[in-house]
Amino acid sequence: MGDSGNLEASIDRLLNEEKQMRLAENVAGTRKAATEILQLCFEAKDWKLLNEQILNLSKKRGQLKQAVQSMVQQAMQYIDQTPDIETRIELIKTLNNVSAGKIYVEIERARLTRKLAKIKEDQGQIAEAADLMQEVAVETFGAMAKTEKIAFILEQVRLCLDRQDYVRAQILSRKINPRVFDADTKKDKKKPKEGENIVEEAPADIPTLLELKRIYYELMIRYYSHNNEYLEICRSYKAIYDIPSVKENPEQWIPVLRKICWFLVLAPHDPMQSSLLNATLEDKNLSEIPDFKMLLKQVVTMEVIQWTSLWNKYKDEFEKERTMVGGSLGDKAGEDLKLRIIEHNILVVSKYYSRITLKRLAELLCLSIEEAEKHLSEMVVSKALIAKIDRPSGIVCFQVSKDSNEILNSWAVNLEKLLDLVEKSCHQIHKETMVHKAALRP
Repeated sequence: MGDSGNLEASIDRLLNEEKQMRLAENVAGTRKAATEILQLCFEAKDWKLLNEQILNLSKKRGQLKQAVQSMVQQAMQYIDQTPDIETRIELIKTLNNVSAGKIYVEIERARLTRKLAKIKEDQGQIAEAADLMQEVAVETFGAMAKTEKIAFILEQVRLCLDRQDYVRAQILSRKINPRVFDADTKKDKKKPKEGENIVEEAPADIPTLLELKRIYYELMIRYYSHNNEYLEICRSYKAIYDIPSVKENPEQWIPVLRKICWFLVLAPHDPMQSSLLNATLEDKNLSEIPDFKMLLKQVVTMEVIQWTSLWNKYKDEFEKERTMVGGSLGDKAGEDLKLRIIEHNILVVSKYYSRITLKRLAELLCLSIEEAEKHLSEMVVSKALIAKIDRPSGIVCFQVSKDSNEILNSWAVNLEKLLDLVEKSCHQIHKETMVHKAALRP
């Protein structure tokens, strides 16, 4: 009883002192009195009184911004020392209420929200944690460190992916420009000009920019895997592969390079895929995994690939991906791989033949006539190639139909070439005749 009486007396004395300092607009004195009250409550382990005093002091008439900021920062240090989870949540909610709508404690509010979301996640309430995080728009915080902003947004994206809210995850991920990861962190920071916001240093537990880059692309791989966007997954792995810490360690870059090769082969044929494929083939590190180099060469080479022999060769490697970084390639990956080989073979046939029977096409693709026609039709619809099928005759024509102007122009060009050849031939004959006559003269 004596201790509680002393605590109340000490707090009353400090409250009077705080009032005098506040009315006199003494920033240092008000701040000191307010934080000492919180310190006394903390030392007495009276958490209920601590919450009451935080609310009471923040609502005082004409309370100084600096005093509120100091109180919130002081009380945040006590969060990890609370005796149980209920007390911790209560203290965080109290601080959240105090900091709500106040720009000068927006960073503290963001950090408190993140702590509360972590607690909710640990309790299995992922949806509530995601909703809490989405309430804070850190991209508008001028005083928050760049790395802390990125880490906060990535946490928002991760929670959305965990609750399978892929639309919101995509919207949040667009708040981060991937170019920010390529910024040179070694450059000297410019000193802020007068009137500019001073950017706070990021807390010690915030990852570096390159670590955040890896987290960002790993999250994007999770997002793109949902819709089997193989080319985008490949580009994300390529970005991870280019991180210096990954490139220096063979144990890290070999699994990533394997994934790049797999997703390049799984991606539908288009100019971007073709460009990445050729760039990857030029990578010297690819010689460390010769089987994958051979796989890419087969896809690049304009020759028909036998699906059975290819699958028998790479089936074990395909299964091996389950135990490697990034996990398995997905449920549909095996079917899509076969589909890509069929598409590759159709493209090869279209390069070598202008007209071919459906029966012969099916033989080359090792498929039935119906399946060959189905895959060919799908490629025509997706505009991967141009072809026409004469079903009664069973003939596929890969030639592009030309309009009358193009035909006339091609005839005109051919006639011009023919006349040039005739003129050159006449000139050569005339020259030979003149030389022959000169040789016959005595």
